Amino acid sequence: MADTVVANASPLIFLSRAGHLPLLHHFAGRVLVPRPVADEIRLKGGEDVTARAISETSWMEVVPAPTIPEEISQWGLGPGEAAVLAIAAANPGMEAVIDDLAGRKCAAHLGIPVRGTLGIVLAAKRRGLIPQAQVVIEDMLRSGLYLSRPVLHEALRRVDEEPR
Repeated sequence: MADTVVANASPLIFLSRAGHLPLLHHFAGRVLVPRPVADEIRLKGGEDVTARAISETSWMEVVPAPTIPEEISQWGLGPGEAAVLAIAAANPGMEAVIDDLAGRKCAAHLGIPVRGTLGIVLAAKRRGLIPQAQVVIEDMLRSGLYLSRPVLHEALRRVDEEPR
């Protein structure tokens, strides 16, 4: 388990809406949520499950937005993605939990370890934390996550599950 990861909005939203946010805690004792990410989530209102989780979950911590280095700002990312990557870049080895493709490409370019929502679920299956990845993924699909069928099937094959 990593000590600390920094998370963007979509992984927090999909995992919390589907009732699987605790999976993230299995990968890090502490999850940093940059203020721009928290603000984006809180726009949904105080009764939103993710907004409540940010406020009520002891292992998640809202942190100030850092200054965004030029090598990140030139990618044209949103404020949340940029803040996530700036925090991870300032803390070598810290993993960024982000789904946005441009953000993931920026992370790869800068050598920042990155994992997405689907990666959290697949790793949880490999570690024996969940019996079936497909059940968790289907919960997230019902909660608004989009995955093409080919991506879903390939992901399930990677953890030795047959797509239903």
